[in-house]
Amino acid sequence: MLDYIQPWVSLYKVDLKSFRDRHYRELGGTLEAVLWTIRSLHERGIWVEVVTLLVPGFNDSDEELTDIARFLVSVSRDIPWHVTAFHKDYKMTGPADTGVSTLLRAAEIGAREGLHFVYAGNIPGAVGEWEDTRCPSCRAVVIERRGFRVLSNRIPDGVCPSCAAAIPGFWETDAAQLVVPEDHRSGHRPLVC
Repeated sequence: MLDYIQPWVSLYKVDLKSFRDRHYRELGGTLEAVLWTIRSLHERGIWVEVVTLLVPGFNDSDEELTDIARFLVSVSRDIPWHVTAFHKDYKMTGPADTGVSTLLRAAEIGAREGLHFVYAGNIPGAVGEWEDTRCPSCRAVVIERRGFRVLSNRIPDGVCPSCAAAIPGFWETDAAQLVVPEDHRSGHRPLVC
């Protein structure tokens, strides 16, 4: 399937729901297939970003989060990992909503394991630096966000303006000039780095 879609796809988001095969089987899939997809996308040069919805008691243990982060690092330190907060909705009302402390813990684990781009989401404005993109070389904020809204983008052509390091990602030059007025700073963040 990836060979078929590759000519038409530049970037791809993968939901990595758990790092435990038994959880995937409960959901009707296999962990192996998802891990293969992440590796294969990266090997084909398709920009891949990974999202893990943190569900309390399901996939939010330090051990499992560390396993996910280590796997992603083994593929590429530059794969963005979005850890997002679960909230009760529709037919899934059993677990509690994911708290800010869980999101922060997951983001810190990802960074500690060596991922360059870790984001905490679904609770806009509550996770501090974990909404922004930072240069992996000098740690300067190159994209500032609140939720899904980009407040400022300082990286024309994917180069850090502070240290000139290349920032991996899928960049559009015109978007680098975007600055959102103060009264419009809310909303959602695109998945692209």
